[in-house]
Amino acid sequence: MKTENGLRKQGGGGAAPCAACKLLRRRCGEECVFAPYFPADQPHKFANVHKVFGASNVNKMLQELPLHQRGDAVSSLVYEANARVRDPVYGCVGAISSLQQQIDNLQTQLALAQAEVVHLRVRQTASFSNYGLSPTSPGNSGSPSSRLMGSQSSRPMFEMDMVVDQAMGDSVW
Repeated sequence: MKTENGLRKQGGGGAAPCAACKLLRRRCGEECVFAPYFPADQPHKFANVHKVFGASNVNKMLQELPLHQRGDAVSSLVYEANARVRDPVYGCVGAISSLQQQIDNLQTQLALAQAEVVHLRVRQTASFSNYGLSPTSPGNSGSPSSRLMGSQSSRPMFEMDMVVDQAMGDSVW
């Protein structure tokens, strides 16, 4: 059963301790700074924060912050503590570095895919001109990019193929 302040009542009339007070083996009062952020049903949340930062330091940090910022601070502390438990050397910096590498790899893949699209459009335009079709003929979609590429002479188109092939790592030339 919950009371007005959200704490659960025990059979003896006292409030159930929050995860922090339970781990620290102390009485959890209504003024407990940990209770709103470390509920009794999530003991692992405080255990890692306590292991990495220490209860005293977390207590000081929370008391120095305005009430409206404490929730975000606890979320950050929990994230960093969990990251430190997984990777004691780098913590969340290791996770950020890994994600940055993934972004870099995906950006490279995107650039290659975009270069391949340009390459294929150039070849499509070249095949239309080889068959005597104009880029704006009914057999062509008439998209702006195909009209632009179709207006070029064969020499710039050949140079574009070479540039695209080099960007994609093909050393055909």
